[in-house]
Amino acid sequence: MTRRTLWAGAGALAVLGVAVVLALRTGDDPVAASAKAPAVAAVASDAGPALARLGDQQVSVEELKALFAKLPAPAREELSGNRQALEGWIRSRLAEKALYQQAQAQGWSERPDVQAQTHAVVEQIVLRDYLNSVSQVPADYPSEAELQAAYENGKASLQLPTRYHLSQIFLAVPDEQSVARVRKQALALSKQAQAANADFAALARANSQDRESAQRGGDSGLQPLSQLLPQVRDAVPQLKEGAVSEPLQSAAGFHIVKLIEVQPPRVASLDEVRDSLRDLLRAQRQEQVARAYVDGMFNSATLSIDGAALNQVMDASR
Repeated sequence: MTRRTLWAGAGALAVLGVAVVLALRTGDDPVAASAKAPAVAAVASDAGPALARLGDQQVSVEELKALFAKLPAPAREELSGNRQALEGWIRSRLAEKALYQQAQAQGWSERPDVQAQTHAVVEQIVLRDYLNSVSQVPADYPSEAELQAAYENGKASLQLPTRYHLSQIFLAVPDEQSVARVRKQALALSKQAQAANADFAALARANSQDRESAQRGGDSGLQPLSQLLPQVRDAVPQLKEGAVSEPLQSAAGFHIVKLIEVQPPRVASLDEVRDSLRDLLRAQRQEQVARAYVDGMFNSATLSIDGAALNQVMDASR
C-alpha cells in the first residue's frame, strides 16, 4: 500500500557499506492511510487543457504529466495518492510562474548578478549531462554472477526486522466536525470485524476508503514496526494473529487493523534486494567511469598553477 497507508517511511539496508533500499513498499507521509486521491479536474484554457489557473498563469495537464514522468516510481505513487500534497505543488507552481512573470517585467534576468548565477547553473547542468553521457555503464552490467557475489559479500547487513502482515479498514475524517460521526461508524465496523466468523476482507471491500487496499480486501502487506504510523505501531504488537483492533485514530482518519501474521527476523533474499542492488552497483560503476574520464583529462594535458597569483588571492580573502 504505497499511497496513504498504515506506514510512514521506507526502510534501507547497507550493502558493501552503502545503503540499499529494499524492494519493499513505501508509505507516503505521517498522516498516511486515506483513500487514494481522485484526479484533479481539468478546466478549459485558451492555451489548451489546464488543471489550474492563477490570473493569467496556468498549470497544464501536460506539465503535471511531465512532473510525474520525472519522479521515481515511489515518489510518483506517493504524490498521486496525496491530494493535499498534489494541490500544494500546483499552488507552488502557479506562484512561481506569477513571480517569474513579475521579475521578467522588471528586467530582473538582465541584472549582472542574476546572469552570473544563471551562467553557473547552466554550466553545471551541461557538465553533469555531458559527464553522464561519457560514463554510461553497459546495459548488461552487473551480471547475475556479479549480483550474487555482491549479495554474498553484504549478506551480513541484510537482516530484515520482524515484520507484520496487516489488513485495514480506513475511514477518512475530512474535517473536525466529522470526527464524532466517523468515530461512531468506525466503532460499529470494528465490532462487526471482531465478531466470530466475520469476513474482514468483505467488510474492507465494502467500507474502506483506501481504495487500493480495499480492492485487496484491506490487505496492506508486510511492514516492520518502524514504518507504521505511530498510532498503529503502538497497537499492533498487542494483537494476536487473526485479531482485530479497536479504531485507531491518525491525522487522516480511523484505522481498523487486523493482524494476519508475524514474520520473525531473517536475512533478506537476493530476489528481495535484486533491483536495489543492481541500481547501487550500476551507480558505483558509473561513478568509477566518470572519475577515470576526468583523471584522463589531467593525464593527457599539462597542468600548471601560478603559485604567486594563488597566494595573492588567498591573502586578499583573509
